[in-house]
Parts: sequence; structure tokens; C-alpha cells
Amino acid sequence: METALQAQLALLRKRMEKVDARFVASQEEPRVLDSSCLGGCEIETEWGRHLEVERFYPKDHQHGNVFVERLQGLEGRRWTYLDTETTGLAGGAGTLAFLIGAASVTREGFVLKQWFIREHGEEASALHSLSAYLSDFDTLVSYNGRSYDQPLLETRYTLARQKTPFSRMEHLDLLYGARRLWKLRFESCRLVELERQILGHERVGDVPGEMIPQLYFDFLRTGRADRLKAVLEHNALDILSLAFLAGVIPVAFDDPLACQLTHGAELSGLARWLAAQDRLDEAAVLYRRAIDAQMSDELMFRCLWELGLIEKKQSRIAEALTIWTDLAQSKNPYRADSLVELAKYYEHTEKNLFMALECASEALNWHRSVELLHRQERLHRKVSASRRGRLL
Repeated sequence: METALQAQLALLRKRMEKVDARFVASQEEPRVLDSSCLGGCEIETEWGRHLEVERFYPKDHQHGNVFVERLQGLEGRRWTYLDTETTGLAGGAGTLAFLIGAASVTREGFVLKQWFIREHGEEASALHSLSAYLSDFDTLVSYNGRSYDQPLLETRYTLARQKTPFSRMEHLDLLYGARRLWKLRFESCRLVELERQILGHERVGDVPGEMIPQLYFDFLRTGRADRLKAVLEHNALDILSLAFLAGVIPVAFDDPLACQLTHGAELSGLARWLAAQDRLDEAAVLYRRAIDAQMSDELMFRCLWELGLIEKKQSRIAEALTIWTDLAQSKNPYRADSLVELAKYYEHTEKNLFMALECASEALNWHRSVELLHRQERLHRKVSASRRGRLL
């Protein structure tokens, strides 16, 4: 009679046979590398070999509601637009940028190159080739590349014992300007969202970014690259959109008063940045444009309040008073603050303590705070003292 131990051993032998069968099958059917469907050509360097794919977009190529011809205004600038696809978002030494895309604007159109690393051993060759390409440019343009793409590539250069090409380059990361312009208008400032909202391009069949690492791991396992065609297309669209946004965002900050922005949220975002740079007169102009443009009531009240503060700083008291009076007469988040500003004006400038007390008391109806209570009590004492002085 078979014992429990013998039964377990028999089961273990069957499992080992299955493992051995899979191993033998894998030995009989070796992985065959086939990246021919991606196009491009194999490049050999002193560091080995890798695959490069080149794409060309002529002037009449349309991306959403814009044509590549619009990029001609960027021609002559020694800028290159860069984006990577990686094996993960965590970064660090274990993350590989298996696809690196970089592009530039030429007289003929838009030229994009992609370096594809088919195996880890090809990384050093691809990085060497990328360095040679970047030597023709002075400025790197990216979208969140300052925090992600550039540090990741610098780590890969260090591990490959090669000199990083980025130390001599300026870096223009459009993410920060995009957030200033559009975070109040759109729920998200992701590149694909701005591509849809600003450029009018709707991606169809695009591979989700979170799937890209797994598609590359599948390629490493099987050697079949057919599903990676969508990844190269995803990378190309990112870079094309990046270049078009580079024709909008830097221009807006270089010459704010001449910018072509028309939405109130965009104008207010740019005005807020100007105010932070202490360029108050320019900020005031853009706040007025924003108020006259399309925007939500909430944002309009915010713009009015921030414009009033600028008018006060610039000693344009009459303009500030008009704004505070308007805000004080309607229900909005800045009603109490505006009443406080009016109370300060009447107390210190007009010397009208009665009006100052009335404004402070009204502000307390909308927002109670220790500071406001102290202001009201102080004004009460001053009003009482002035009444006694008149009686004497």
C-alpha cells in the first residue's frame, strides 16, 4: 500500500518532469529577435550596435488642428525635443530607457529619430549615438524631463561609463509653464490632455503609458516586436505635441502682452506668474484681459481680488476701491477681505471711523476671526473717543 510520503514523492517527480519538458522545449525553440516590423536600420558604433528609426513630417502634415508648417518659427533655434519610454516609472539604476526619441525643426519639416535598445547589451551603443546627435544642439526641450528623463539618462550614462551630454545643455521643461497657463482651465496638465485641448489632436488606438513596460518585457521574452510599433508611435506623438507646445508656452512668457492666449484661465495664470516676478503693470494688463474673457465666476472673483492687490501696490487707490466695492457687494470668497480693505482705507486715509467700523462689522457677518473682532473693538473705542471729544 502506497504511503503518504510515496504519494508526495510521485507528485513531485511529475512536476519536475513538466519543468524539464518546458526547459527542453525552450532549448529546441530558441528566442528569435525580429524587429524588422519597426523599420529603421541597425547602427554599429565603437560601443556595439542598436536600432535607429527616423521619421519625417513635412510642412503639410497635420497634427490635430495645426500643421507642421507652424513650427517653422522655431527653425534656427538649436533646440531638440526629447522623450523616453522606460521599463518603469520609479527611476533609479534598475530602470532602462529602452526607447529614446529626439527631434528638431528643419527648413523642410520636422525630423524625429528614435533609438531602440533591443537588448540590454545595446544600451551603450545607443547612448553613444545619442551623444553624437545632441552635440548639434544647445537646448533640451522636454515635458517633465527635468525631474525624470534627464536624471534617468544621466544615470544610464554613468552606468555605461560614458560622459553625459546634458551638462553643457540648457533645459527647457515645458511642464512648469504649462501648469501656470492651464492648471486653472483643465483638470489635468498631462501632455496627452493638452494635446487634445490645445492642439485638437485626439489619439485613436494609442497604447496606455502604463502598459508600455510590459510590452517591452514581452518583446525581451519572445523577440517579437510587432506590438512595439504602437509604442514607437506613442513616443513620436508625444514629441510632436511637445514641439507644438514649445511654440506656445515660451512665447507667452517671453512676450506676455503680445501672446495669442484668449481664455481667461490662461491669461490669469500668466498674469499670476508676472505678479510673482514683480512685473506688476504687465500683470494688471493681463488680469484685465482675463476678466473681460471667458472664465468661471469663481476664477473671475479671484482675478478681481488679485488685480485689486496690484492696484493697491501701484498706488492706484481709486481703481482698487472700485474693485473692493464691487467684491463687497456680491457673495463671493473675497467679500470679507474686500470689506477689510475698505475698512483700512476709511480708517487710515479718509479718517472716516464710522465707515471703517461699518465695513469691519459687515465683514464679521461673512467671516469671523480673532483679527476682525480685534479690529471691530478697536474701531468701537476710537469712535466712542471721538464722540466724547466732540461733546467736550
